Amino acid sequence: MKKKRSLTGRISRFFLKLFLSLVALSVLWVVILKWVPVWYTPLMAVRSFEYSGDKSFHTRKDWVSYKKISPEAARAVIASEDNLFFEHAGFDWEAVKKAVDDHKRGKRLRGASTISQQTAKNVFLFPGRNWFRKGMEAYFTVLIEKIWGKHRILEVYLNVAEMGKGIYGVEAASMTFYGHHASKLSRREACLIAACLPNPIKRNAGSPSSYVSGRASRIEGMEAKLLYPAWVYHREEPKAAKPKASSKTAKGPKSAKKPSKGCKK
Repeated sequence: MKKKRSLTGRISRFFLKLFLSLVALSVLWVVILKWVPVWYTPLMAVRSFEYSGDKSFHTRKDWVSYKKISPEAARAVIASEDNLFFEHAGFDWEAVKKAVDDHKRGKRLRGASTISQQTAKNVFLFPGRNWFRKGMEAYFTVLIEKIWGKHRILEVYLNVAEMGKGIYGVEAASMTFYGHHASKLSRREACLIAACLPNPIKRNAGSPSSYVSGRASRIEGMEAKLLYPAWVYHREEPKAAKPKASSKTAKGPKSAKKPSKGCKK
């Protein structure tokens, strides 16, 4: 009986250590990619296998830092894919609830993934539609939100998102479709690329259909309704002014007005 308990204990300890090791490795992986460019993703490997018989297919991807990407690209993908990107902690629960409710009413089940979730699955996971993968996607989404932050998430997303057949990242898309670097993207060009993101294999930002053109126009309209932090435009956030030091200890005049509260736009 003791031997049986001892064996069970050893097996339990083994799986516990294995689990903790996998968690530690995954965290280390995320920490490393906070600073190291993401050169290759599981989706790229899958697409290369799928089109292995197509001689015209080749992978196009060039990593560029966020400073070398036009702010128009960031504005467009946020307006298209995730309006609440700066407000949520990785998950848009309202969008999830709406998608489920629409599906219950007989409508087609649509995606409700945030940019954070899309980045997590693109970088760390192979394509799939099972509950285990969704769980892993949620796990990595939490990790990158906590470890990377919004700036790094957006930078990685703009470098790894599939934007055409064999085209990954906004730099490769800009060079392929418009013949110039991502830093030179215009608002219209960025919106056309963003309009293709739901189905980049079938849609083409360089030769847009009437549907893609119309969707790009709607994305432009949505941009005007959203507020973006200063860093999106490559500017530093304004620092709060420090109160001036005074050598006087006397109280201020009684007629001094209290500062009014700012209004959220």
